[in-house]
Amino acid sequence: MIEVKKISDNVWKFTGTDAVNVYFIGLDEMKIVIDAGNRADRQQLEKLLGALVDLKTVDTVIFTHLHYDHIGNFDLFPKAEFYASAKEISDYEKKREDAILNPTITDKFNVKLKPLPEKIGPLEVVEVPGHTSGSVCLLYPEKRILFSGDTMFAKKQLGRTDLPTSAPGKMNDSLIKLLKYDFKILAPGHDY
Repeated sequence: MIEVKKISDNVWKFTGTDAVNVYFIGLDEMKIVIDAGNRADRQQLEKLLGALVDLKTVDTVIFTHLHYDHIGNFDLFPKAEFYASAKEISDYEKKREDAILNPTITDKFNVKLKPLPEKIGPLEVVEVPGHTSGSVCLLYPEKRILFSGDTMFAKKQLGRTDLPTSAPGKMNDSLIKLLKYDFKILAPGHDY
């Protein structure tokens, strides 16, 4: 079911096709989108997220990784700066098709990616190689929310590590790393 749900003060979750999630954090000083969802959900995302915020005012889009189902609607945010980890950007620059996994989106995706700093707005960036070698999670300490991308999901499932830019040997260390963070709400890339 495609919907938008408030998960905390100023934090909303859009869930679309294949249970893929897009998150919006609306602050006075910043409007942040975490992952841009699947292109198949474009009209619903534009309508539902557009009811919360003028999409032209979103200034920051953070990708947990660059697979097509997490970047598909990048162009709904024309004034945003786009961020991914330095490793994810490097893999993308080496072989775009392997980083995105969908030729149609690979051809459309034409943004300037900036490397993520250690902290961006209220979010701490946690590097978690595994699903991709450049995957990140984002911790919102004030709200105790962990945006986990495709590293881990709510039903104790983990992200795949058999894809072209995966780092299967690093997934276990990444999961152990996440144990030290104090979060109450897990906000995964998919509701699996």
